[in-house]
Amino acid sequence: MPDYSKIHELVSHRVNIEYDSGARIVGYLASCQPGTGAVQFIKLTSAELFDSAGRRVQQAEEITICPNVLTGIHIDEGPRGRDR
Repeated sequence: MPDYSKIHELVSHRVNIEYDSGARIVGYLASCQPGTGAVQFIKLTSAELFDSAGRRVQQAEEITICPNVLTGIHIDEGPRGRDR
C-alpha cells in the first residue's frame, strides 16, 4: 500500500483531489483518520464535487472520503451471519 502519511501536512489547507476520470473534489482538509501514520480517510469541509467537464455536481458542508487508490468494487448485499 502506498504511504499517504504526507496528507497529514495538508490539514487546514484547501486541497484539490483529482481522479483518473477527470472528476475532482475541492475543499478544506479538516482531519485525517487515523491521526498518525498512513491516511485511510479524510474529512473535507466546504467541499465541491466536479465532474470531468468541470461542472459542479454537488456542494457539501462536510464529506468524508478515502483518498487512496481504488482496487476493486463489489456488490455488498445479501444474507449475513449464516454458517454453511
